[in-house]
Amino acid sequence: MSRSYVVTGGGRGIGRALVERLVAAGDTVVAIERDSAALVWAEEHPAGERLVRVSGDAADERVTERAADAAEAAAPLAGWVNNAAVFRDAPVHWATGRQVLELIALNLDAAVVGCMTAVRRFLAAGTPGAIVNLSSHQVRQAVPGSLSYVTAKAAIEGMTRALAVEYGPHGIRVNAVAPGSVRTERYAGFLSCQEPAAAARIEEQMAVLHPLGRVADAQEIATAIAFLLSQEAGFITGATLPVDGGRTVLAHDPETKQP
Repeated sequence: MSRSYVVTGGGRGIGRALVERLVAAGDTVVAIERDSAALVWAEEHPAGERLVRVSGDAADERVTERAADAAEAAAPLAGWVNNAAVFRDAPVHWATGRQVLELIALNLDAAVVGCMTAVRRFLAAGTPGAIVNLSSHQVRQAVPGSLSYVTAKAAIEGMTRALAVEYGPHGIRVNAVAPGSVRTERYAGFLSCQEPAAAARIEEQMAVLHPLGRVADAQEIATAIAFLLSQEAGFITGATLPVDGGRTVLAHDPETKQP
């Protein structure tokens, strides 16, 4: 049976990897992107009409409602993924309170609105559904300069648990995925701005930070999200799944011995 999904921030990185995975399985995916240029690749995609592009802010209910309409017009809505994110910060020692709060909202608002839209549509249809929110390893291991981002992601994890409890009786599952560092366009662009020696040092540092010795591919995060959307994860809800190569369980100890 054909299904439909909505993925916010579906034009790049993890979002694109997930969109392509879901349409490859024969489902319809509506990708929301604030930057319409990020979805140019989808214009000639072999999935054709099963890959629907919606330009706009994922925090705008008019945009999410339009995306939900497009998804339901194609097939029953089965899942919603809140992936859209903004990577900026405003240190509290110089930023205004308003700047800090606005940056928190940039990452939190879209997830809240996406969850609201998905829950309402599942309830109206009387069907079960799955929501997956994107969190971050930084909720457990914050890095300097990440206050706004970490605060928003921590709130998203709390929202995930609250919604799972409230709407579980209706067959609605809500989970989160917390990636470590991921090799996306943003990551590649950051490396390309460095001198070769500096880029090599960064790659070495990333290898040390992840027990598996490397950063993730976007497809690996997409695989975890697709699992949580599927019926194979039918008894999982309210969970945050780390997909971080062990980064959040790694403790650098001077007495650590290599095996």
